[in-house]
Amino acid sequence: MLKATLRSFLAHKGRLLLSALAVLLSVAFVAGSLIFSDTVSRTFDRLFASTAADVTVTPKETLDETLPSGRTLTLPASLAERLARVDGVAAARAEVDVRGLTVADEDRESVGPTTGAPTIGTAWNPTERSPVELTSGHAPKGGGQVLIDADTADSKDVGIGDRLTVIGQEGSFPVEVVGIVTFTTTNPGAALVFFDIEAARTKLLGDPKAATSISLDAADGVSDAELKRRVADALGSDAGADTGTYELRTADEQAESDVEQLGGFLDIIKYVMLGFAGIAVLVGVFLIVNTFSMLIAQRTRELGLLRALGADRRQVRRSVLTEALLLGLVGSTLGLAAGIGLAVGLIRLMGLMGMNIRATEMVIGWGTPVTAYVVGLGVTFVAAYLPARRAAGVSPMAALSDAEIADIGRPLRLRAVVGSVVGAAGAAALVGCAVSSRTSTAASLLGLGVILTLIATVIAGPLLVRPVIRVLGGAFPALFGSVGRMSQRNALRNPRRTGATAAALMVGLALVGGMSVASASMTKSFDEQIDKTLGADFVVQNSNFVPFPQEITDRIRDTEGVGLVVRSQFTTIAVRLPDGDRVKTTAAAYEPELDEVANITYAQGDSAAALADGHLAMDQDFAQDHGVRVGSTVPVEFQGDRRAELTVGALTDQESADGFGSQGGIYFGLGTLEKYAPGGQDAAVYVNAASGTGADDLRAGLEKALDPYPQVQVRDIADYKELVHNQIAVLLYLVYALLGLAIIIAVLGVVNTLALSVVERTREIGLLRAIGLARRQLRRMIRLESVVIAVFGAVLGLALGLVWGVCTQQVLALQGMTALAIPWGTLVAVVIGSAVVGVVAALLPALRASRMNVLAAIAHE
Repeated sequence: MLKATLRSFLAHKGRLLLSALAVLLSVAFVAGSLIFSDTVSRTFDRLFASTAADVTVTPKETLDETLPSGRTLTLPASLAERLARVDGVAAARAEVDVRGLTVADEDRESVGPTTGAPTIGTAWNPTERSPVELTSGHAPKGGGQVLIDADTADSKDVGIGDRLTVIGQEGSFPVEVVGIVTFTTTNPGAALVFFDIEAARTKLLGDPKAATSISLDAADGVSDAELKRRVADALGSDAGADTGTYELRTADEQAESDVEQLGGFLDIIKYVMLGFAGIAVLVGVFLIVNTFSMLIAQRTRELGLLRALGADRRQVRRSVLTEALLLGLVGSTLGLAAGIGLAVGLIRLMGLMGMNIRATEMVIGWGTPVTAYVVGLGVTFVAAYLPARRAAGVSPMAALSDAEIADIGRPLRLRAVVGSVVGAAGAAALVGCAVSSRTSTAASLLGLGVILTLIATVIAGPLLVRPVIRVLGGAFPALFGSVGRMSQRNALRNPRRTGATAAALMVGLALVGGMSVASASMTKSFDEQIDKTLGADFVVQNSNFVPFPQEITDRIRDTEGVGLVVRSQFTTIAVRLPDGDRVKTTAAAYEPELDEVANITYAQGDSAAALADGHLAMDQDFAQDHGVRVGSTVPVEFQGDRRAELTVGALTDQESADGFGSQGGIYFGLGTLEKYAPGGQDAAVYVNAASGTGADDLRAGLEKALDPYPQVQVRDIADYKELVHNQIAVLLYLVYALLGLAIIIAVLGVVNTLALSVVERTREIGLLRAIGLARRQLRRMIRLESVVIAVFGAVLGLALGLVWGVCTQQVLALQGMTALAIPWGTLVAVVIGSAVVGVVAALLPALRASRMNVLAAIAHE
């Protein structure tokens, strides 16, 4: 049986090739994502471990910022001198490290990274653990000299002697590049600018006596943990776990903290790639099931002979599963190799984006090949199990018959029952999602409904083949005559096969249909909200939404034609609510003239009450959920462990107030924020034109006044809409990429089905050719069959996707995005594209069929 299995596998290797490609793609994305993430993680582990001080002392952050406020937490630089006297401290250094700078060249163009990585200003204080070394020029002296990293210098064409402008939280100032530093470790992608230590404190922090951290080196024989304990003892209550002013970390703890901050970025890449792998696995299952089902149907006599010669059911089933595992082994091996290539490509892509990771340091942990082979072998085994059971049911008498094990004519009652039950459960979940009033419940029901309805559609797909394809191919006989009629009947001949072939395409198109409806609805909702809420002529913000210094606000005020100017800032707070919950959220702060630049609907109260000193506004739904009403007093924690009791002055309608706060829609007056959390910077400035000044003239004036600040953008309502559209488009492009992968595998599936179908119908094709069917007509017949199968999959997928999209919009409506939009143009284009996919998939099978020798085809058994 083993020899027979191997011979059968080698005899059908050409037919199994396309299935192996599906396995290859699945394994490649899984392996590539794991190798890439492991490599990057290991690289940064080494970077942070090698550069962290033995013990680092930092100001304690009581609230991590979701949106930047512009504040930099500092501690006294003199603390370094005090800690240097602690027994076991070999050296103590006061460090300055400020993120979010903007550095512009003489052409007023930013020299910072274009990938979203920060520009960091730091004090030049080299040690043996420094990640850079000075390779040309000299160290900075005084406030007007800086060093810049070599990667930034090369990419932005900056050299020694060039004049730059640094724009920090304390304002802008000119500097001269006097040296270039080169990374001795991995460059994390940031731009580094080094200052003289005194200049860093004065220019970047605005305080010559401040620092952002203290780095401590341990004396010989003193462990990091012991040094941390001694420093904590020296600081006393200032280093307390609950009430302390400072936070202490060993080198390992600091490295772990840095890795955690980077982890979100790595997880995004990893999960996106695993999403591609999941789609490849799901669609590949349909392809493999179809391939093995058709191969077994074509080997009826062969399997019957094996049974007649003494092979039992278990041996036949084992033989088919062995073929599947061989297919999985080959596909997994090739997929692992392709995954390594994919990881190399990603590493090089990161290099182009400024994150220089060496491909020679690639990490392939033992878990990667294990996972690759588990995925590859598991996919093929699961996909081939049902066809293997069917093969085991071949009777020895089948060897005496020309009949094949075909699904033609087999009743679909079981599919109808199972599909109806699962579909009803899925429909009930989606209905529950649509009527639920809680976002978390609705989202959970949506996920359950999507899974169940997808399974139900796959199960019941063959039941829909006959009615749907009769409609889709109804015009074929009139348009193409007998060729059109035969193509339609060929598609109807085996509903199971047609349904399984179309299912691969259906999955991808259901996803894109649902996301297209959801994204179109989000876009329309945001457009309506922007029209409804934004009343200012222009909004001035940094392109990356990082706050900007006061001098930019002053420039705006001094611009000719500017009338009203309203400032806004963000801050992270924690609110203690009457029901006992402690909610951490981002709150906004505005000047009293908010009503002049924004249109907010209040359920109770007004802007005057919301922005009054010691008051705040809150979304009414959030307030009701937590037992808060107008007049309630709520404890609020600000950054720096400052606390206040604020009174609820107004409740807003979340739908119209969305965007004026984060969870809870909380905002208050700028005076309240400056009282409890001073030192913040403006995140946005709303500007109205003065009387007699046109919008175009004001925009030109603002852009001219802000020209020295390349990070700042002037936006009106149309610009805001375009910004939102672009952000939503990023998500949609990802979905389209997933669709592209699904289409590639679906095309392989259609090609495989048609190719095997041509083999299966060799004698039939020979007879058709013998009675006068021309080569061109034969090719057309196969193309039309492929087109109707592809369009059938598209219709099922888009119908399912429309339902998913409408239900997703109902979930979004709970967050204020109430508009429903269906992109009919996109959906029609997808159907047309599916027909094109069908034509492309049929090219090779049709060409092969048309080249058959007529006499040989008639004699084929």
